[in-house]
Parts: sequence; structure tokens; C-alpha cells
Amino acid sequence: MAAPQRRRERGVVPAPRTVPRRFSVRDQVLAALRSALLAGELAPGGIYSAPSLADRFGVSATPVREAMQRLASEGVVEVVPNRGFRVAQRSQREAAELAEVRALLEVPAMLRLIRTVPAWRWATLCPLADASALAAASGDVAAYADADRAFHGGVLALGGNAQLALVANELHRRSQWPPEPIRAIADLVADAAEHAALLTALSAGDVARAESLVRAHFT
Repeated sequence: MAAPQRRRERGVVPAPRTVPRRFSVRDQVLAALRSALLAGELAPGGIYSAPSLADRFGVSATPVREAMQRLASEGVVEVVPNRGFRVAQRSQREAAELAEVRALLEVPAMLRLIRTVPAWRWATLCPLADASALAAASGDVAAYADADRAFHGGVLALGGNAQLALVANELHRRSQWPPEPIRAIADLVADAAEHAALLTALSAGDVARAESLVRAHFT
């Protein structure tokens, strides 16, 4: 019996000939770029080359280009031929339009959920609200952005509509980039406090209060 057959029969899976590392590096670079954008380290209107960013992160230029192409598809950066990538600048109108579309999706979804989700299930989201409060108190804008998306995603996940949750998360991510001017910790803390207040209203079945809170949260 050939050696590969003996290994398969014994439940031993042969090691792959190559280990696919590029995409894991790209994802790490993508996360680092998003954090740098949110922290204001990559300024709106600034042009950055893949080689210079590669030096910054200690990687080759290839995963940087792949990560930047992903950000370009999200509208976060624009490709500048022969120069690199320019961090996009978003107008107040564009930001308002994104907020409006998010509200059109999330407000009705949450109001439907308030009639069907029991109080104990809302309570399971308390750790997500607490995480956003901790991130806000630390002043870490990137960490707060992740915690904010996680909270909203957790709420929508209770509805069981995976496509709605996916689209809403993408819109939420787009609304976070390019970054706003650095926000004061007090502003982040106030935003996070709205999560806790919203959970209280949702678990109490207070439709009017929940609608008022979530609409205010988007504006």
C-alpha cells in the first residue's frame, strides 16, 4: 500500500505543499490601515504609495496594494495612477445620505424586533453595549468603531435576516470612513450611552422611546 493511502486510512491529513500566507497578511494590513484612517494618521486628501506604507508596516508592497484595492472598492481611497492612493474626502451631504439610508434599513428592522424579541434576548446584547462604552472611555476611535458596528450587528442579527445584517454592516463601515475630525472622548461616551439606553427601551417594549433613540443616534 502506498504511503499516502496509509496516511489517509489512519486519519492523518497530509500537510499542504504550500501555506497560503498572502491573504492573512493582507487582512492584517487592511485592519492596520483602517485603524490608521480612523485615528487620522492617514489624512483625507493625502496620497500614500504602497511601498511607503509597506515600509511602515514591515511587509512587502503586494499585500498593501491588495488591502488598498479593497478600501478603494469601499470608497475609502481613490487610485492615483503612478502615485498611489488618495484618501477620499467625503462631503457633509454624502455623510448625511449614508446616515439616512442606514436609518431607512435599521429603524424599521428594530421596531419590528421590539414586538417579537423577548426581554432576555435583548439582555444578551449588554456585553456589546458595555464593550462600546469601554472603547469610548479609552478614546480609541478605531476600537469604538469596531464596537459600534458589533453592537448594531448584534441587534440586527436577532431578526435572522443575514442579508440585511450584511448590507447594514457594509453601510455602517462606509459611514465611518474617511474619518471625521478626531472626536472628543465625551462625544464617543455619549454615543455609547445611547446603546445602553436603546437596549433598555427595546427590552421594555417601549416602541416610542426606542424609535426616538435610534433616529437620534443616526443623526
